[in-house]
Amino acid sequence: MNVVRRQLTLFLTEQNQIIEEIRATYNPKQFELIKAHVTLCREDEIENNLEEVIQNCHNLHWHKPISIHFNPPERFSEGKGVFISGNETNTDFETLRKNILQKNSLKKHVPHITLIHPRNGTCTDTIFEVIQSKEFPSSINFYTLALIKQTGNEKWKILEEFLITT
Repeated sequence: MNVVRRQLTLFLTEQNQIIEEIRATYNPKQFELIKAHVTLCREDEIENNLEEVIQNCHNLHWHKPISIHFNPPERFSEGKGVFISGNETNTDFETLRKNILQKNSLKKHVPHITLIHPRNGTCTDTIFEVIQSKEFPSSINFYTLALIKQTGNEKWKILEEFLITT
């Protein structure tokens, strides 16, 4: 049986050249499955009330892009993976999550962009040195969010996009 996953995602539309180069070079499988992104809401947060979440996305009254501020690259998952995580100044990210999920109390979700996913790539010390030598954006703006779906291990597909700015 193929598992279906749905998420709300912020795809990079600017400042992503170096990010996609790293992903294509060191994690080509993940690069093929999905473009560089920040997951806004995971499947376990939206599946039980998907129609309400979609309606909340349609009713967004946001007036500016979501700007996420990032830290330098770091390793995770016993050093096999690499990501750039959002720093503590990302209140817009949490506010947007609350507006979409309509909850005042949410589990903590740190925004991040995965450069090497440990499920289908492995970072070595040499690769990490190369990654650390690159200049990554300290902040990225996002103008739309997307409801995406993956069936089994297939490529993620965009089901619907929602404009963040008005």
